[in-house]
Amino acid sequence: MDFKSDSGESKIYAVIAIFIIFVVILAIFFSSNILQEAIIEDNILGDGWSENLADRDRDSQLWGLEKWVSYTYRNNDSRFPAYVTVTSIKNLFMMSEEDLRDQTINTIEQASDQGIIFDESKITGERASKNEHRIMYIVYEGNDTSIEPYEQIKIIGEYWNCGVTGASIICIGFAQITNNSETNTDYWARIVRDREGTFGLGDFQGEDGLIFNVKCH
Repeated sequence: MDFKSDSGESKIYAVIAIFIIFVVILAIFFSSNILQEAIIEDNILGDGWSENLADRDRDSQLWGLEKWVSYTYRNNDSRFPAYVTVTSIKNLFMMSEEDLRDQTINTIEQASDQGIIFDESKITGERASKNEHRIMYIVYEGNDTSIEPYEQIKIIGEYWNCGVTGASIICIGFAQITNNSETNTDYWARIVRDREGTFGLGDFQGEDGLIFNVKCH
């Protein structure tokens, strides 16, 4: 009996078995890390808002095991520009609430590089989305100094983890609310409006708020 031959074949089988296990593990990782992208549906946007395809962005790393995608929806009024950016993030491990908060704040405060000066105070809290996710929010007020005369702006950052898909969601809403001596908060209201009137009654209470209606699953 050739024991050396049997030993060599055993090593080959062991290597093949390890390789198969490795492939199976990778397949499980890739299949479980599919990113379901959060969006605002067309019927919610209506005629006054639309996705700006030029702003759509996505990237991945770690051979696709970590990925993100971002959609931006803008209004059609150049006198009072407003937008909402919805970013979906899928990592090997779901982001913590603290990491989501820090990333949201960092994203918003980068606007200072574009001439946005924020007031010192900001409002924080939580509310429920239409599909009953618990959403944390941060509201900033300030001025856009990149234009003359300076105009008042409002920015909201909202974030949550979607347990159904395992994705982390960050939404940034921006609205310029003055133009010379005229004030218009209609677009801001459309961004933040919700069923409970979290940010005020009247125009700020309703079912068609953009971030309120973000669909993440």
